Amino acid sequence: MKKENFVALLLGVTGVLLFGIGLCMCLLPEWNMFTPGVVVTVIGTLVLIALALVRWNMAGRPTHKTNWKMVGKIAYCVISALVLGTGMCLILVWNMMIPGILVGMAGIVMLLCLIPMFKGLK
Repeated sequence: MKKENFVALLLGVTGVLLFGIGLCMCLLPEWNMFTPGVVVTVIGTLVLIALALVRWNMAGRPTHKTNWKMVGKIAYCVISALVLGTGMCLILVWNMMIPGILVGMAGIVMLLCLIPMFKGLK
């Protein structure tokens, strides 16, 4: 196994485990650990971002010029996923069924808008 694959394996497993445990901490009211769950989820996300950067660097790929159009698309992806997640939290954590369904549907529509954004309309 190459060194870059081993490092990617370690960072990937660690990041996904932290992310998953953090989400469980947030969404399971029996645990009563919402705030620490958010912290653990953010740490898992940062580890996964570090994985992408380390993997890119270890592969010897050159750095690219910043494409601001792609940065905007990625920001839209993140916001769309957060809207969908907020709808889930409204339902699962705060027992607000109707607002949660409406916010979740808005998040799904936002995510569906990504298809023409990336692929384009013909």
